[in-house]
Amino acid sequence: MPDTSRATLFSMTEQAMSAQLVRMNAATSNLVNSGSVASSEEATYRPIRAVFRTELDRASGIAAVRSEGLVRSDAAPIKRYDPAHPMADETGHIYEAPVDQNAEMIEIMESARQYQNMVQALQTAKQLMLETLRSN
Repeated sequence: MPDTSRATLFSMTEQAMSAQLVRMNAATSNLVNSGSVASSEEATYRPIRAVFRTELDRASGIAAVRSEGLVRSDAAPIKRYDPAHPMADETGHIYEAPVDQNAEMIEIMESARQYQNMVQALQTAKQLMLETLRSN
């Protein structure tokens, strides 16, 4: 972590929530583009995935996760013969995005669950801090 003074439950949770939002947005983009077609293999939408990196704060021993960006899948488009389709190429083929809708829904549900876990952790920490202040 660049700033070791920020290695707290709140900064870690903020980073984890942000990473889950990136993950959820990527899966949502994939789901929205499932079934999209193109007239060439190169122009076909390819699914994207978030890439994460773990960062260790050596001073505190706290590890956090950070999103490093997105990578595009190298999955081959689904080639389908449909000469009547307006986007068909000269051989009568269209190319469909290789998106597994079930896998994307699972990815969205998992990222939402992880995000909710972080919200719960923050609520618990807040409650414990308030109880500590009240007992002093």
